Amino acid sequence: MSEEKKQPLPELSLLEAELERERYKNKYGKVLRSTAFSLIVVAAAAVLIAVLLLPVLQISGSSMTESLQDGDIVVALNSSGYKTGDVIAFYYNNNILVKRVIASSGDWVDIDEKGNVYVNDEPLEEPYITEKSLGDCNITLPYQVPDERCFVMGDHRATSIDSRNTAVGCVSNDMVIGKILVRVWPLSELGMVE
Repeated sequence: MSEEKKQPLPELSLLEAELERERYKNKYGKVLRSTAFSLIVVAAAAVLIAVLLLPVLQISGSSMTESLQDGDIVVALNSSGYKTGDVIAFYYNNNILVKRVIASSGDWVDIDEKGNVYVNDEPLEEPYITEKSLGDCNITLPYQVPDERCFVMGDHRATSIDSRNTAVGCVSNDMVIGKILVRVWPLSELGMVE
């Protein structure tokens, strides 16, 4: 008979320790996959909310000065039904513009030479503007707002190109991104947009 050396069996404590390491690796992998999946779901939900419900926009230009400044970051609410005085964001020629709603479908808008605005023959209260101006106006006044559209103007009336000019015209309801609710940047100006 040939003598073969038999390997001694490992001790039970070593087997238990190895089994525990394997269980830990398996558990760690499950936790890692679960965490990664959760982060992807949360990120996707945040993107959908930001794009569809609460778009975040950066203001560019000076047409809304004093209410909003160039570089401000704002949050809009995607909803329907805007009223006079609301600040809205809308698509125009592959750009996003931000202006204030002055009148809605069927309303008559008139602006005198001094820049006073009248909606349905009533003077419009505009505490948000610092300087009135007729601005770049090439429409025939008084002007009736077409169906499913709103008449918008920037707060900085002398420089804003808006519904007073046929280049922009009245904004179709389906082009509106949403109503501007909150300025989130700069932090010193954090608050509701009025």
